[in-house]
Amino acid sequence: MTNVQQAAERLLGAHASGQPCEPVRDLVGGVEEAYAVQDWLTDRWLGEGRRLSGRKIGLTSAAVQKQLGVDQPDFGVLFADMAVPDGAEIPAGTVLQPRAEAEVALVLEHDLPHERHTVADVIRATAFALPAIEVVGSRIRGWDITLADTVADNASSGLYVLGNRPVPLKDLDLRLAGMVMERRGEQVSTGIGAACLGHPLHAAVWLADTLARLGRPLQAGDTVLTGALGPVVPVVPGDVLEARIDGLGDVRAAFAKETT
Repeated sequence: MTNVQQAAERLLGAHASGQPCEPVRDLVGGVEEAYAVQDWLTDRWLGEGRRLSGRKIGLTSAAVQKQLGVDQPDFGVLFADMAVPDGAEIPAGTVLQPRAEAEVALVLEHDLPHERHTVADVIRATAFALPAIEVVGSRIRGWDITLADTVADNASSGLYVLGNRPVPLKDLDLRLAGMVMERRGEQVSTGIGAACLGHPLHAAVWLADTLARLGRPLQAGDTVLTGALGPVVPVVPGDVLEARIDGLGDVRAAFAKETT
């Protein structure tokens, strides 16, 4: 068994057992091998009948990049069964070590096939934007992660919640769009579009270029989570989080209480 397969099996074990595992950086030598682990897991899940629904961008914050010693974002895969309706209750234990962040989601109506895109290309390809809460999670015990660990672990993906009011990009100024996230009325995170690589559309351009070069371009119908607009928020059972983004409206993630 190769190191890539061993790392993938370690992460699969955490998925199956609901118990976090040790980091995989002892098996994965660098970011290319980490993406190979992510690809191995993606192929495994597609073979089990899961359906791709888009991609997510991570590490869009300069502070987080500095913490992990990187100078660019990473990406992961979104599956349709990761989507949670706005306000629907998320069962306890669905995501290991959950945290939440508010983001701008783009839904595409045209492919982005080029190795180098412009912001105009992304604007033309986007049907509409939505507010989103991404519930990130880590299969790695205690969030003890390096870049290799999070990339291998599908960029620490968990679930995502989209708002229900689509807004055309022509009606938005995403760079200056303010975000507030509240937990039952208490403010727990604030941010602005410019915190996401200077503009959420810049993050989308980076993703489109990267995936096209890898031969897996973004396609019509894909949802793109462009990255956090503010600090990530730890989640405990019973939490109700509501995020409001200027011009996009609000979206709510509700977490069930633990059963005894």
